Amino acid sequence: MDIMVLTEKYEDYIIKMRREFHKNPEPSWGEVWTTKRIEEELESMGIKTKTFDRTGIIGTLNGKKTGKMVGLRADIDALSIEENTGLPFKSNNKFMHACGHDCHVAMLLGAAKVLSEIKDKLEGDVRFIFQPSEEIAEGAKYMIKNGALDGVNGILGMHIWGNMESPKINIEKGPRMSSGDIFKIKVKGVPAHGSQPHSGVDAIVTASAIVMNLQSIVSRETNPLEPVVISIGTIKGGDRFNIIPDEVVMEGSPRVFNLKLRNQLEEKMRRVIENTAEVYRAKAELEYIYATIPTINDANIAKIGHDSVEKLYGEDGLISMEKMTTCDDFCFYGQHVPAAYAFIGGGNKEKGLWYSNHSDKFNIDEDALQRGTALYAQFAVDFLSK
Repeated sequence: MDIMVLTEKYEDYIIKMRREFHKNPEPSWGEVWTTKRIEEELESMGIKTKTFDRTGIIGTLNGKKTGKMVGLRADIDALSIEENTGLPFKSNNKFMHACGHDCHVAMLLGAAKVLSEIKDKLEGDVRFIFQPSEEIAEGAKYMIKNGALDGVNGILGMHIWGNMESPKINIEKGPRMSSGDIFKIKVKGVPAHGSQPHSGVDAIVTASAIVMNLQSIVSRETNPLEPVVISIGTIKGGDRFNIIPDEVVMEGSPRVFNLKLRNQLEEKMRRVIENTAEVYRAKAELEYIYATIPTINDANIAKIGHDSVEKLYGEDGLISMEKMTTCDDFCFYGQHVPAAYAFIGGGNKEKGLWYSNHSDKFNIDEDALQRGTALYAQFAVDFLSK
């Protein structure tokens, strides 16, 4: 069975699907039309489907043998970004597939087409997982809870990457993406007139000191060989230029690759935040939300994927890529079954396409889509045959 030939056969279909989903984006937990449209496509291929109380859908394709199952995952939600690409198939609403999930859906539907055509040669079953709500890190847990991984022995996910060379593919063992947690810091002071700061407790000065002191956790409390990021994304406080406010609220996100260190960060941050506030005669509270763990590729699954790419495109089809402090809730699948995550290059400078994911101008080289489909399909064949 020549996966490349079959994938080329469905290239127009894959691109058509990408453009249709790009034009009709829906937000996390709002992917109603998207789920229904995927269901229509899967059922037209004769693939058994299952939907859920909320959004998202799985399809199961039975091969000639049973007892072994491979999972293939795509996320389906869009972002609350207004598109600024000028594409003829640009979003028709206030949301946008600025992270490429339209591409993921299209590539996995393409793989479903390919694998349906060769199902009598498959050495097991294939589970197609179209997951909602990745952008708010809730969909993977929901799908797992509702049985998406039941019977699955290993899983592959992938992501189109706007500033990685198209149509190269990266898949490596070990840490690939960091954890992505969320925190909120509330600083309480005492208001005063700006001309008499001594009569109050300055929440802005206290918050500023907290921002700076948090970085000492990175520079002085963690091994420099272990990457750590603590970023403050919002600072809100004050109503008037000459009034010292009594409250400042800050939000941010820490990122790490080491699970042990991740579990220590909350206490380290709380100590710095509360003690800094005390020095400035203020009070501060930390709310820490555990969102995603690091995405760490299983060595065996990554090796199968790596070899699948070589089989399709040779060594030249692969590209190395540093691990990134972005995050993805695909990480949770790896807590239950061996998992690996691949990246598909979607950037092409000659075509003027080199936009970072989450940009309002995000667009990709559609030549890469066929390769994503081919990797899904070849990986499934190779996994089931081993």
